[in-house]
Amino acid sequence: MKKLIAAAAIALLAATAPAFAKDAPAKPAAEKKAEAMLDINTASRDELMKLKGVGDARANAIIKGRPYKGKDELVAKKIVPENVYKDIKDHIIAKQAPAKAAAPEKKKKKGGC
Repeated sequence: MKKLIAAAAIALLAATAPAFAKDAPAKPAAEKKAEAMLDINTASRDELMKLKGVGDARANAIIKGRPYKGKDELVAKKIVPENVYKDIKDHIIAKQAPAKAAAPEKKKKKGGC
């Protein structure tokens, strides 16, 4: 009887374990895609050179033109031609640096000196 109960418990766990794993929170697809993309504002020269159509000169030009508000600025600033941009646009992103918090203002004292 104990073996039957143990076998039933194992079968129940095996049946519910995959369902439990599916319920675990996963990163949204957009977030996963962003992680896989190369940030042109922070990528190293070597990382940039791995992109199709980006060699030594273009990688240096991308670095020199930083920061970018959007990846389309590579074409707007004439750093890469349109045909190269079409090949790399799905592999790059231009993340923005986090805004610095403004310093809190000092309260003025009322009254005298």
